[in-house]
Amino acid sequence: MTSDDDKILKSDYQPFFEEIKGKIKLARIQAYRRINREVIFLYWDIGKKIVEKQEQFGWGKGVVEKLSSDLNKEFTGLSGYSARNLWDMRRFYLEYKDNENLRQLVAEIPWGQNLVIMSRVKDYKEREYYISKTIEYGWTRDVLAHQIEAGAHLEIDAQKMHNFPQVLPEHLAEQADKALKDSYILDFLDISKPLHERQLEKNLIVRFKDFITELGLGFCFIGNQYKVTLSDKDYFIDLLFFHRKLRSLVAIELKVGAFIPEYAGKMNFYLNLLDDFVRLPDENPSIGIIICKDRNRFDVEYALKRTNSPIGVSGYKLTQKLPTSLQKELPSIEEMNEGLKDINAYFPDEYNFC
Repeated sequence: MTSDDDKILKSDYQPFFEEIKGKIKLARIQAYRRINREVIFLYWDIGKKIVEKQEQFGWGKGVVEKLSSDLNKEFTGLSGYSARNLWDMRRFYLEYKDNENLRQLVAEIPWGQNLVIMSRVKDYKEREYYISKTIEYGWTRDVLAHQIEAGAHLEIDAQKMHNFPQVLPEHLAEQADKALKDSYILDFLDISKPLHERQLEKNLIVRFKDFITELGLGFCFIGNQYKVTLSDKDYFIDLLFFHRKLRSLVAIELKVGAFIPEYAGKMNFYLNLLDDFVRLPDENPSIGIIICKDRNRFDVEYALKRTNSPIGVSGYKLTQKLPTSLQKELPSIEEMNEGLKDINAYFPDEYNFC
């Protein structure tokens, strides 16, 4: 190693490197966003022109097919100009031309996510929710579709159960409320009934990427069955996270049944341990989230009434679909229809099943 290398290592090189790396990442993100906005504006303009020319010249559906064919010949190898996509551009313009607020928002998310929202969400208030959350969390198309299927927009009017305003500073209580969900959608586990708590925890760890996505932005995983020792006795927290915006440790306890007041006492004990033995001096108080199958608002309210630790109580929902293992055992829709046709052959017309 040269003397110059040695000087660099002993200097403030690492912060300098991290600063430059951060600038490069930020520039790439900003460049991507600019490109995405240009693409969305282009698609909007194409959709608008198709509508205007159809109205002006009385052109029918054939113009879209011809335009697609000519564009693909002109721009060989350039995707995005299929007839189907051109129809989507036309619809995109018609859907948002009279909604100034959403017109601004749709340019901030990719075309694929716009198509998912257009096709699956009809209410404009709900569309605004999913567009805004896609911007905030960077949801992929698959994650977005999952959130729509799970009815994530219902969180808007949900009355979350916690004691954050009573035990945290106002600015921190507001951030903690945003970080907490009233209910978590765990249908990615592909199970339809509750499991034992440790089995539920193991399933979440196996599908950890999905679980982190469901928790929301800012959660950084520290460990499961996280051990804290007090007076030679070990205690284990189901899941421990650090939340970057809150700058707080977040302990999560999983319960497969209904909430009972004892859970709050146990969580309060864990949070005291974390604050005294794990939390760093510059971090905010630790926060607890109890995720259980059912909750009674009055039980939660009285269990947290005299508790000085910040605790939230959330529910969870398992899949309403059949598990994949059972889906494989059932016939498809096409097979069922064929079977019904065979049955109909043996019955008079008035008993027809199709």
